[in-house]
Amino acid sequence: MNAVAQYRQVQRPSAAECVNTHAELVRRIAHHLAARLPASVEVDDLVQAGMMGLIEASRSYDAEQGASFETYASIRIRGSMIDEIRRGDWVPRSVHRRAREAAGIIRQIEQHSGRAASATEVAAAMDMPLTDYLRVMEDAARGQVLSLESRIEDQGELDTPMHGGPTPIQVFERGEFGRELGKAISALPEREQLVLSLYYEQEMNLKEIGAVLGVSESRVCQIHGQAVVRLRGRLQAFEAADAGLEP
Repeated sequence: MNAVAQYRQVQRPSAAECVNTHAELVRRIAHHLAARLPASVEVDDLVQAGMMGLIEASRSYDAEQGASFETYASIRIRGSMIDEIRRGDWVPRSVHRRAREAAGIIRQIEQHSGRAASATEVAAAMDMPLTDYLRVMEDAARGQVLSLESRIEDQGELDTPMHGGPTPIQVFERGEFGRELGKAISALPEREQLVLSLYYEQEMNLKEIGAVLGVSESRVCQIHGQAVVRLRGRLQAFEAADAGLEP
């Protein structure tokens, strides 16, 4: 065994060490994802999937890539949980369809008016009561793990040489998506930006965000859904590339 191989073997934790050391990380990620999902999605199922991702991370981690093991493992854990949810695909087709419809209408209104489309305007354009539209946004938010977040996970995975690494085109697309996503988020209404920041950056759950904003958990879910559907409209070119993957 050469020196490089010995170094990698020392730096790569065993599966047993990973489970003992990082089990709490798996549970924390599982509860964070479960906060937006229906009660029918069992946290224990997410934890089990996450443990498999943790074990896979322990086998493929390469310290020479620069990322800490916890950072690398977090991506693999979340990816495994998202794959588990995708396999179940509990989100009804009507949710996917209405979310795409809302995203397209938001894009049209904003291109025409030059400002953020309001919920009232979009509901009217979709010919539905505002309360029904807000319910669609809530359903969409609880299904975003299959859209925006999974898109981010897919774009942001830390590929290692043993997996072939990203192609030059993938590198370009990932960089372009990140830049466009950043621009789109910065142009969101202030409250929507805040909800996304608290949720994705501060890793607060919906109930905690509701306490900060002084609104109900359901209202936070609606704001979150509105934000992500708005982003889908603004990032339509990237969504179109994935259209064949959605139900």
